Amino acid sequence: MTDSTGAAKDVVLAFSGGLDTSFCIPYLKERGYAVHTVFADTGGVDAEERAYIEARAAELGAASHVTVDGGPAIWSGFVKPFVWAGEGYQGQYPLLVSDRYLIVEAALRRCDEIGSRIIAHGCTGMGNDQVRFDLAVKALGDYEIIAPIREIQREHKEVRAYEQRYLEERGYEVRAKQKSYTINENLLGLTMSGGEIDRWEAPGEGARGWCAPRAEWPAQALRVRLSFEQGEAVALDGERMAGHAILARLNALLAPYGVGRGIYTGDTTIGLKGRIIFEAPGLVALLAAHRALEEAVLSRHQNRFKPEVARRWVELVYEGFYHDPLKRDLEAFLASSQACVNGEVTLETQGATVHAVAVKSPHILNAKGATYAQSADWGVAEAEGFIRLYGMSSTLWAEVNRQ
Repeated sequence: MTDSTGAAKDVVLAFSGGLDTSFCIPYLKERGYAVHTVFADTGGVDAEERAYIEARAAELGAASHVTVDGGPAIWSGFVKPFVWAGEGYQGQYPLLVSDRYLIVEAALRRCDEIGSRIIAHGCTGMGNDQVRFDLAVKALGDYEIIAPIREIQREHKEVRAYEQRYLEERGYEVRAKQKSYTINENLLGLTMSGGEIDRWEAPGEGARGWCAPRAEWPAQALRVRLSFEQGEAVALDGERMAGHAILARLNALLAPYGVGRGIYTGDTTIGLKGRIIFEAPGLVALLAAHRALEEAVLSRHQNRFKPEVARRWVELVYEGFYHDPLKRDLEAFLASSQACVNGEVTLETQGATVHAVAVKSPHILNAKGATYAQSADWGVAEAEGFIRLYGMSSTLWAEVNRQ
């Protein structure tokens, strides 16, 4: 594809080094594009893997490559409101691919830098990510979207096998794990699909990422202490640090205990049932700590109402509506609800699960003269009167309709 001068048209490709985006570079080049790759490092890779991704882009013929630090953006743009919400999608899935929205923003910034209005991604036509990418691009400007994997699906049923063969025929190796699974890693966690996972079978030994198997869990229990200010984690074990650094540290501490691993089956945006393995040790820990603190300091009515807002916020983010104004409206409520969510929570794990074992806050709603099920500063007559009035409607129905 060339412009009016005969030069190759520039396209910016959101690049991860995986099978799909690796395929996209030679595919687009062979169609006349100059491919500029962007890797938004949202915290799921180490220095060695970052170097591999950069080398992979060069090997495949990218015209340029940039790596963008996405840690701070993913914390402020997703983790903070997600923890405030406190709900996984359909009560389970912790939205681990929500970095897609931040990847789009990084890619569009690169488009603007090189003067291109064309963005490409490696999403398939079967999954949710294509919706997230496309809707985010459309919300942020007037850009042309190219999706090579969707294009090849018109002619090839076994897409991954075709991509692998396409690369190997051109002399490019494909990592062994990429042949079996689609793997996504970022600061939020890791997801795996493909192979026996997609066949609704028990995951094999190779279907494991960060979380250690049961036989490798440490014998000693682990305790960590998280400090919160207005619902945001600001310190770990007394050490103040940036939010994304806290999440990264929690991932490293809790993954050896197998915390945060699960198999999720749910309703996708496009109507299919999705099945993935996910591992999110740090995010699961943050949710547990925040919920323990929040439930102690919010009023009963706040605690009852908030899940309704949270569920809607999570659905919007999952389904691609990250930039919808309703999401911002809901976040305004969530932010307001966090004014008194201040304090410390101690978490403990012996493996697989994590529990909040201690909570400290000046805002815990304790009554000075009463402790639940232990002592009270009211009398028996007051308790009996409360019960009578509180249950009057149900009691009257039973009396009137008793046979």
